[in-house]
Amino acid sequence: MIRVAAVGDIHMGPESQGTLRPSFETLPGCADVLLLAGDLTRHGTPEEAAIVAREIKDLGVPVVAVLGNHDHHDERPEEVTAILRDAGAHVLEGQAVVVGADGARIGVAGTKGFGGGFVGRCAGEFGEPLMKEFVRYTRRCADGLHGALKNLDERDCDVRIALTHFSPVPDTLAGEPLEIYPFLGSYLLAEAIDTGGADLAVHGHAHAGTEHGMTSGGVRVRNVAQPVIGQAFHVYHLPGRHG
Repeated sequence: MIRVAAVGDIHMGPESQGTLRPSFETLPGCADVLLLAGDLTRHGTPEEAAIVAREIKDLGVPVVAVLGNHDHHDERPEEVTAILRDAGAHVLEGQAVVVGADGARIGVAGTKGFGGGFVGRCAGEFGEPLMKEFVRYTRRCADGLHGALKNLDERDCDVRIALTHFSPVPDTLAGEPLEIYPFLGSYLLAEAIDTGGADLAVHGHAHAGTEHGMTSGGVRVRNVAQPVIGQAFHVYHLPGRHG
């Protein structure tokens, strides 16, 4: 079994420094990889990113992350990304990475994603330029995720995981107000996951949501926002394709 630890929405600031490190240091004994599903900082400042970097540096397991909307708030996502990468994290946006653990090849494709809603109640590329750009941005994120998953399909991975911040399905939003579903995710991400191929999809963002969901294609979806899972991380066990 391949053991995947995941958490999102840790929203670290100065007063939270060091709070997750003791739990993260247990990861080599219980997980093969740590996935961070965005909103790692509160306001997306380099200073907050440096706090996250200290939490995840030299953990003894690979760390793979995507950014969230909070990590973009200060409009310096490139700096946040660079700080996390300097700490050893693989930070993905329309990209894929393969990390090794005990001979297994774990493929992760990632994007922040964006909103727009779900089938039957979603935004369309129509009307004002700003509205069209809203949907096109989501589509670009989804296309990047699809391409990254297809890339993994060619790299002989034991498991393939889709890592996003925004949700690909409404299932894991249950508990959130219906009125804000369009701002919590998009069906375009689920389409990318189903057509690109994945064994698990992990996201955050919906603090009042539900942990378990599934795409229409049968891919398991897990909302790992920390307020949802209620702990430093949750570990999921996946059978490898090669035994």
